[in-house]
Amino acid sequence: MLRDALNSALKEAMKAKDARRTSTLRLILAALKDRDINARTDGADRTGIPEQDILAMLQTMVRQRRESITAYEQGGRPDLVDQEKQEIAIIESFLPKQMEPEEIEAAARAAIAEVGATGIKDMGKAMGVLKAKYVGQMDFGKASAVLKGLLS
Repeated sequence: MLRDALNSALKEAMKAKDARRTSTLRLILAALKDRDINARTDGADRTGIPEQDILAMLQTMVRQRRESITAYEQGGRPDLVDQEKQEIAIIESFLPKQMEPEEIEAAARAAIAEVGATGIKDMGKAMGVLKAKYVGQMDFGKASAVLKGLLS
């Protein structure tokens, strides 16, 4: 479903002659194809990576662009900052609505209860539960900080 939406969006962007959107969608589809090929060599089926992995890939792309924005701001490159922000907006349009901080905390508390976490040593188990349930919906960097605070 997401794979089809990306391909349709690329066609629409090309028809509309939207250069930024076209190039960003091509980057996404190239990364997706690369992961599909890697999955095939690992013995997976030929249909490609599952939807959850596509969402995780999109989240990674957003995180990379946010890191680039920080570097470009420090380097005094506002033109590149704007470009990265536009790419983030395009990529995020394919991600589900992101969870609010209160929702992240509630999910973290539920994960802690589910695995019976008692200390920081159980953080990995709780994080595994969050990653399994909320891929594409949660910034796991923020979730990690919340978990650490709750388990400390």
